Amino acid sequence: MLKKPLFFVVVLLAALALTACGGSPAPAEPPPPAATVEAPASPVETEAPTEAPAVEDAAALFQKGGCVACHVIPGVPGAVGTIGPDLSDAAGMAAAVLASGEYRGSAATVEEYLLESIVNPDVYLASDCNGVPCQAGQMPSGFGDMYSEAELNAMVQFMAALQGGAAAAPAQEPAAAGETPQLTEEEFAEATQIFFDRCAGCHGVLRKGATGPALTPDVTIPKGTLALETIIFNGTPRGMPDWGRQGVLTEEQANLMARFIQNEPPAPPEMSMADMKETWSVLVSPEERPTEPQTDRNWQNYFVVTLRDAGQVAVIDGDTYEVVNTVDTGYAVHITRMSATGRYAYVIGRDGKVALIDLWMETPDKVAEVQTCYDARSVEVSKYEGFEDQYAVVGCYWPPHFAILDGATLEPMKVVSTRSYTYDTEEYHPEPRVASIVASHFAPQWIINVKETGQVWLVDYSDPNNPTIKMLESERFLHDGGWDATKRYFLVAANARDSVVVVDALDQQVEAIVPTGTKPHPGRGANFVDPEFGPVWCTGHIGQGLISCIGTDPEGHPESAWKVVREIELPSAGSLFIKTHPSSPWIWVDLTLSTDETLQRSVCVIDKQNPTEVAKCWEISDYGRAVHFEYNQDGSEVWVSVWGTADQPGKTGEIVVYDDATLEELARIPDLVTPTGKFNVYNTVEDIY
Repeated sequence: MLKKPLFFVVVLLAALALTACGGSPAPAEPPPPAATVEAPASPVETEAPTEAPAVEDAAALFQKGGCVACHVIPGVPGAVGTIGPDLSDAAGMAAAVLASGEYRGSAATVEEYLLESIVNPDVYLASDCNGVPCQAGQMPSGFGDMYSEAELNAMVQFMAALQGGAAAAPAQEPAAAGETPQLTEEEFAEATQIFFDRCAGCHGVLRKGATGPALTPDVTIPKGTLALETIIFNGTPRGMPDWGRQGVLTEEQANLMARFIQNEPPAPPEMSMADMKETWSVLVSPEERPTEPQTDRNWQNYFVVTLRDAGQVAVIDGDTYEVVNTVDTGYAVHITRMSATGRYAYVIGRDGKVALIDLWMETPDKVAEVQTCYDARSVEVSKYEGFEDQYAVVGCYWPPHFAILDGATLEPMKVVSTRSYTYDTEEYHPEPRVASIVASHFAPQWIINVKETGQVWLVDYSDPNNPTIKMLESERFLHDGGWDATKRYFLVAANARDSVVVVDALDQQVEAIVPTGTKPHPGRGANFVDPEFGPVWCTGHIGQGLISCIGTDPEGHPESAWKVVREIELPSAGSLFIKTHPSSPWIWVDLTLSTDETLQRSVCVIDKQNPTEVAKCWEISDYGRAVHFEYNQDGSEVWVSVWGTADQPGKTGEIVVYDDATLEELARIPDLVTPTGKFNVYNTVEDIY
């Protein structure tokens, strides 16, 4: 692990709750005994002068530790970060913690406490870190090795003078932009590929930001290589994965990426219709395919499982747990959608490759493929009566467009660019990416969500070569979402704007924009009948340990409609998926992106009859991360993925199958390569969630 700090959270874990929420901070559970504290019992004795150090000396130490990327620190140029707390009243916050009666460390003075917070930061965890829960391990514990005693003393004395917002130095100045780090051609090529694989989804190919912040040189260069490197390696509590701690990136690769994002992003190529058709291949023509199912298996209970790092999907029999076939697809498959009849599975890789799998074959296999772009996340089919299985649509991140395909052969038919102007500022955006797509049940339309411009496009596919498009202004940074129980209203998260947009598919209008917690990420969400508020749709959040439930019944429960009527606290931020079934007593939720390694491997359930709190959480594996849920056809079982690491034998991943009624483990499907999303044929066709 890096010896360099991710964030200089000196009093981040200690006192933010006092200033951010006005409440008393809570100790970590359980608080470490004082005997384990390694901080000295008194301020470090050094040969340095006892008076406050010169501003430039202390400021350089904060910059050396990369603190400026995450904190506001008066007197330190460039220290305007928002990941950690504002340290303008560091001494006052420390004093409040010591006086609270809840502190269990060994410090007796403000100075001792500040030192302890640097060298042993997990002794005390506040209940809130700048709007999100503080997590153990959020601040690396290597500061004692990185700084000398004289430097530690200088930093402590500097912060001890920060009281009541008064700086120990002149007013804040922006950090001077440094020089752009140089990369060799080989380094640049490697970093470009890593960025595409791991970073572009949240930050954008052009790095202008969406779910994650912008990473253009004007933003990154002032932060410096060290701060960027440690954030990349250790992650953040708002959803940035800890790529280094996971073992995905080495220290050297984290340093490479920190230097790379201080350079201008490379210009990616466009893709024309001719380019697409060069990749198009029909492996089995429609005339040669079966006219009825050729298997005795219950193919409607098949699960199509993403094997992310293998570039494959596994078709698994939901009755026997057997892997029926493993099919090569695009890289890092994002989702699978079924045709209206359920016969075909449409699989979209993050590299823009679509694979069409015929589930009626004795051994399900790929019958056609095409690449429609270089980066994609969504695929959907035509489902409206009279158009079943005729067309498919792929939504692309780069180039920013969608492509309409023949449903049986995947032949590209039409390409429509989404480059446009933002709905709010009317500024041109060069990269408005297509996020989630759903097929309307009320018209031959796809509801296409254009992320960066904040527009919902209703695309009529009845004439695919001349599609009519109705553009609805909604909110920027649209991402994932799903139907309410009636399938009239589509709820989609605008996660960087902390809200959910409600689209009325019948009246073809935006019904509401609902504020939620920090960075909602519902997957497709969870529908159930709340005992107090009636029908609701719920989402978890990447940036906050919270489930928000929105009333969805404007006729039967108008007082609850289109607002958050219930919030359920989770033990951590970092949830990616929430799931339930009409016949289930539970709501299931993961904590995949939690900064706590135990919680990363855990799932939680909420009792629908008592949805005021989490009923139970448990660890499902001793490795990897728990992610994504899917029910079997009759709703009696829940499948959960253990997302492992492709190059670690025995720990590549598996699926754990639970009895939904009793929560008892029924089976494990082992030795799968990084399984993530799972899509049951019947439930996906019927939009059951």
